[in-house]
Amino acid sequence: MHHFSVWAPRRNKVSVRVDGTDYPMEGPSQRGFWKADVGAAEHGSNYAFILDDDPRPYPDPRSFWQPKDVHSESRVLDHSHFPWTDEKFRPIPLPSAVIYEMHVGTFTKEGTFDAAIGKLDYLFELGITHIELLPISSFEGRFSWGYDGVSPYAPDETYGGPDGVKRFVNACHAKGLGVILDVVMNHFGPAGNYTQMFGPYYTDRHHTPWGAAINLEAGGSDQVRRFFIDNAIMWLRDYHFDGLRLDAVHELIDRSAMHFLEQLSREVEDLSASLGRCLFLIGETDLNDPRFVTPREANGFGLDAQWSDDFHHALFTLLRHEPHGYFEDFGTIENLATTLQQVFLYDGRYSRFRQHNHGRQIHKISFHRFLGYIQNHDQIGNRAHGERLEQLVGMRKAKLAAGVVMTAPFLPMVFMGEEWAASTPWLYFADFQDEELRKAVREGRKKDFQAFGWAEDVPAPEDPKTFGASILKWDELQEPKHAEMYRWYRDLIHLRRRMLALNLGDFGRMVVHCNEEQQWIYTDRGNVRTMINFAETATSFAVEPGSELLLCSDVVPDRKEDCVQLPPLSMAVYHWPPQPLDQDPPE
Repeated sequence: MHHFSVWAPRRNKVSVRVDGTDYPMEGPSQRGFWKADVGAAEHGSNYAFILDDDPRPYPDPRSFWQPKDVHSESRVLDHSHFPWTDEKFRPIPLPSAVIYEMHVGTFTKEGTFDAAIGKLDYLFELGITHIELLPISSFEGRFSWGYDGVSPYAPDETYGGPDGVKRFVNACHAKGLGVILDVVMNHFGPAGNYTQMFGPYYTDRHHTPWGAAINLEAGGSDQVRRFFIDNAIMWLRDYHFDGLRLDAVHELIDRSAMHFLEQLSREVEDLSASLGRCLFLIGETDLNDPRFVTPREANGFGLDAQWSDDFHHALFTLLRHEPHGYFEDFGTIENLATTLQQVFLYDGRYSRFRQHNHGRQIHKISFHRFLGYIQNHDQIGNRAHGERLEQLVGMRKAKLAAGVVMTAPFLPMVFMGEEWAASTPWLYFADFQDEELRKAVREGRKKDFQAFGWAEDVPAPEDPKTFGASILKWDELQEPKHAEMYRWYRDLIHLRRRMLALNLGDFGRMVVHCNEEQQWIYTDRGNVRTMINFAETATSFAVEPGSELLLCSDVVPDRKEDCVQLPPLSMAVYHWPPQPLDQDPPE
């Protein structure tokens, strides 16, 4: 026996087809639901819905399992069948996290969860605490970034399906690694999306880069909100994910008295209490608005953290001059210093790129609520040729950038392969089947690239070679250059995790000094000083008496008494004994 339910408020007749037999459904209820109990249905049964007199069977919008593809029948899944063994696992708290962004399909040559399990020891030894998976919901075709998913509840079969996800999360927890899932709530992909056949999932009141906005406030929005909140609950409860990353939350347009994100964070907090597990939400937004991570009781949305693009842009433009697109708003040492001290450079000031005042100041919000990075899937994959940082700026600058990220007050995030300066690009790929859609995607990306002054001759997203070129080559780790970068990342991560001063994210704790003309910056966090030389010439820094070198990206700096000379394009970290709490500081 299985209970089927589907929201289809505008339909006059709905049947469920189970293993080839049609069963009429009762409805619609006042809220628009149709229901049926089918005795012949069980775990593993295939089913689809027949809407009115349309002979075509449609997959369930809430399908847990799409074993064939997004256009075909759904399959009944009983989550209780999986033998979990992670009941004692407790993740490292988010403020102490080091996050590793991973795309399952290109992480290994097999492109599956089971293959990724074989790399968990490597990630643990690197010092990673949490793996953040790019979206895994079912999509059309053989490969995708994941942001074109159309069946949000069903893990894509190419990666290993529902049980593959569970095996991966269970194995991560056995190794002491937390797992975060990137979920997309602001749109559905353009191919295989049948939600509008069932109900008003979209509204024309608002528009996003993907078209009509998700309906969070118009007629029928209660059930659309429920659809996405239940989806989040499922990943956290039934798949044991420790947190979710929410894609482009600024495109979740909602003028309701209780914003969708506030409702979501409230229900996740309730779930956390009922499960006895610490769960969290991380938002991606480019609004520079601290409201997303402000507690609900202070009229915020209550997310636990958000991405910080200003830090990335300020750091990247010191490594490479690209005065186009949003990069035109950045490019000075002072810009980077500002982000290190107050997160947002654009906190209400005028943006040339946007041509209006942008952002809002933060006030005493912990820096642990912001992620810092120099590479991520967007910043690599949305370049015309998917170049990684080392390919753009060279080894010295790439090491310098890693040092800045790992000693900054934010939660650090690394994109897969970054830690060994992988030679493989990470290109945009999408295996859409319709030629007109393929053409539209190619033309749209060319238009985006023009704004950044990049070449238009880009690899075709639907070409299997584009996908194949993006798969990591793990044997590179044996080569001297890549091994050197790996050791640098490993040492940085372990330094960050063992030094208390580098884990303090309190607002105002970091002291920053910089010199625009000489192109240097140094920061003090407690008893740790990080010195960064962006210049092509050596420069001198003062250090505290009794300071010891912890780590440097180049040769050991020359030292004369309490002054060190840092080589060009390098950084170093020093520390000195902490001041005893019961002793006054020296005059």
